[in-house]
Amino acid sequence: MPQTTAPEVWRLTAAETAAEIRAGRLSCAEATDAALARMEAVNPGLNAVVESLAEEARARARALDAAQAEGAPTGPLHGVPVTIKVNVDQTGHATTNGVAAYRDVIAPDDAPVVTNLLRAGAVPIGRTNTPEFSFRADTDNPLYGRTQNPWGAHISPGGSSGGAGAAVMAGIGALAHGNDIGGSLRFPAAANGAVTVKPGLGRVPAFNPSQKAERGMLAQAMSVQGLLARTATDLALAMPALIAADPRDPFHVPLPYAGDRLEPPLRVAFTKDCFGFPLHPEVSAALDAAAHALSAAGYEVEEVAPPAMPEAARVGYRALMGETKALLGEEFARHGSPAFQALFEEYFRQYPPYEGAELLDAMARRSAFAREWSRFQDRYPLALTPFLSRPFFAPDRDLEGEEGMIEALGSALWSFAMNFMGLPAGNVPARLADLPQGPQPIGVQIVGRRWREDLVVEAMTAIEAQIGPMAPHLWARMD
Repeated sequence: MPQTTAPEVWRLTAAETAAEIRAGRLSCAEATDAALARMEAVNPGLNAVVESLAEEARARARALDAAQAEGAPTGPLHGVPVTIKVNVDQTGHATTNGVAAYRDVIAPDDAPVVTNLLRAGAVPIGRTNTPEFSFRADTDNPLYGRTQNPWGAHISPGGSSGGAGAAVMAGIGALAHGNDIGGSLRFPAAANGAVTVKPGLGRVPAFNPSQKAERGMLAQAMSVQGLLARTATDLALAMPALIAADPRDPFHVPLPYAGDRLEPPLRVAFTKDCFGFPLHPEVSAALDAAAHALSAAGYEVEEVAPPAMPEAARVGYRALMGETKALLGEEFARHGSPAFQALFEEYFRQYPPYEGAELLDAMARRSAFAREWSRFQDRYPLALTPFLSRPFFAPDRDLEGEEGMIEALGSALWSFAMNFMGLPAGNVPARLADLPQGPQPIGVQIVGRRWREDLVVEAMTAIEAQIGPMAPHLWARMD
């Protein structure tokens, strides 16, 4: 491979960056400088990164180069520039969660996901934006302002990891940390054309050393840490490091990333069912393209209706709203902006929170839904489903009353259900739609058997091999 020139370095994937550095054709310092230069060039128009870590990043890159020169072993992400979402702890930095009142909550230590990225050799270059309390499918807040989608102002960047999705697709770092309690990795992936896998319950250790109290049981069961990338190959490279154990998470699942090899062909349950929401022709075409790609790669794709849907999604979302209202309602009222409080009032109107015995019953029903899927996935280890029924919505769509709320969130039943049941679920772009308002990627969802993120990523890699990544199309537009 020829020497990589500086202007091209930010375009490299995480796998390419790590390979170039291991081969001695690129230094960690050069990779970091290229990512920081890209951030300086495009972030003013995006507001994806809300805190630059340039000084720390350059110092870390120099230290990694020195260690490599002395023969020290290198991790799988040695020298790879990454971003960290502002709702997890990073030593010495504010864990604001997009809330002005938390701007002085300084992390005393790194969260496990940050620790694992550092151990793998990654170089954090910036911290990315999130909506208030990380509780919207869009990314805007009074503390940092709005994040723009690099595809244009006609598309929301998604949320709550909207800063992460916009950053990685714009070339600000090869990987972006994010998290997901109802879709907060997959919404930004779908919006920006990134690739992600929402890990299953317990796969990536989680804890914020700055926290004052433990999270609610449903938050513990539904929220997971993960990554957004430009290629599925990069997820395959990074996920084994991300799932490394940490004693601060007592419920971490200590399984290897790759499970037992399943006899081919792997069966894929394929559905276009959107449960009464009209399926947009572009989403239908993306699903067909993904199904064709999987079939061409040797998967056995069969149209079949997965179980427990949409009940699992609706019960799960109303249960999460019930726990959120009980445990965070006062905090939202005290520190949330008027717009945020109005949004949650609309949430509660559209999806009445379960309370008392109803909430306990809903939490108990989670096992029944998960059991149905466990039986189903004994035959179909993977499922190809819609993510949203239509192309991604415009900024602030969720603030536009009942109609906007239903389009932005109410239709995301395939998203919520996977969090409630704790199943791994990925999002991969399968089509670039040419719409009147402008071009935008269309993502599809791949659901995997419990604790088999590797199967999800392999399937997304097969789709990507046929359809190609979205980043080159985006960069041609940005240039």
